Amino acid sequence: MWSLPLLRHTDVPPRVTENFILSGYRFPNYSLWQCLVSAFRPTNETGNFWTHFLPIFVFTFHFLEVFTWEDAPEPSNPFFYPFWNYFLGVLYLLLGSSLAHLLNSMSLIIREICFFVDYGTISAYTVGSSLAYYYYIHPQAGIPEIGFEGQNSTRRQSLNSDEESWPSASSPTQVQLFFESLYIPSSCLVAIICVITCCNTRQCWWKYRYAVRTLVFLLPFFVSSTPVFYRLLSPSASSLSSSSPHLFSTMAAFFYRHCFWLVVSALFNISKIPERFSPGNFDIWGHSHQWFHCCTFLSILDELQMIKVEMWALLLNPTLVLSSATPPRLPGPTLWSTYGVMVLLQGCIACIIAWFGWQAYQIYQPEQKKLKGH
Repeated sequence: MWSLPLLRHTDVPPRVTENFILSGYRFPNYSLWQCLVSAFRPTNETGNFWTHFLPIFVFTFHFLEVFTWEDAPEPSNPFFYPFWNYFLGVLYLLLGSSLAHLLNSMSLIIREICFFVDYGTISAYTVGSSLAYYYYIHPQAGIPEIGFEGQNSTRRQSLNSDEESWPSASSPTQVQLFFESLYIPSSCLVAIICVITCCNTRQCWWKYRYAVRTLVFLLPFFVSSTPVFYRLLSPSASSLSSSSPHLFSTMAAFFYRHCFWLVVSALFNISKIPERFSPGNFDIWGHSHQWFHCCTFLSILDELQMIKVEMWALLLNPTLVLSSATPPRLPGPTLWSTYGVMVLLQGCIACIIAWFGWQAYQIYQPEQKKLKGH
């Protein structure tokens, strides 16, 4: 493995090269073992792998902290269904991205499939975020009767016993109708559109592929973040959904930081700074895609903290949105409304990847045969 030479951009197929990265390329005929070992060798993909692989463990550590909270339900409780789906979405994104960068030198065809999967995991992450936003940050989010234990159980049981006396909303607003009927389906539809568009950039719009991919994923961000925008822009929603002004301001601060890191990551991905100003000097370490990975993970970490703040608010005061002046809370999460949505989405994404993978096989199979004799 260590004797395999690293190549310059002039020695590999044009499809393998990246703008302003002149050296450190692996030839696209590595074995699986050679690709795995290359994670410990300085190539121009090494940093791309580690900047999304190591964050898996950091994210898992912060994720599991929730289950150590006092009076928190069991991890298998339905209250945590959306949270587990959010975890799966982030895990798919980080693991899919790191493996795509590690394994893409096995062949030109596998390279294409690796990045098709990468785009699919990003879309799965956006839907996982939407599920967490819907059940924890939605203005009508609340805790259903799901068998909590602890010092607040008496208050929760009393709350549930009085639930039937609450008046229902006589005329739900358009915003309420969107959240209740269209929010999750819209998130899934936009996620599928994003996968198709990003996969298309492997063949179309090649010159502007980074800008197209970055801008395309703005759409799922705006759709999935609508509960947060509504909370921030509607005084009534913020007052009903937070147990204290402090928790609401903390949630808002984490969301603004989440947006900041997303903007910075987009700038790195589109501008190709710093390697644009010094081609060849950032081939192995410090190029824009590594900074892009770091910033996207920081945005995810702030998003996780934002969700945890809202979960803590719900556990602290389950009566947040339940009063005679407001519509009833949303139905609690179920296996079908959380895991079922994710499984259905993954099936659709798998079909899309299979179709584009077949197209890539037809396009690159003749060229790959020539490379095997190289």
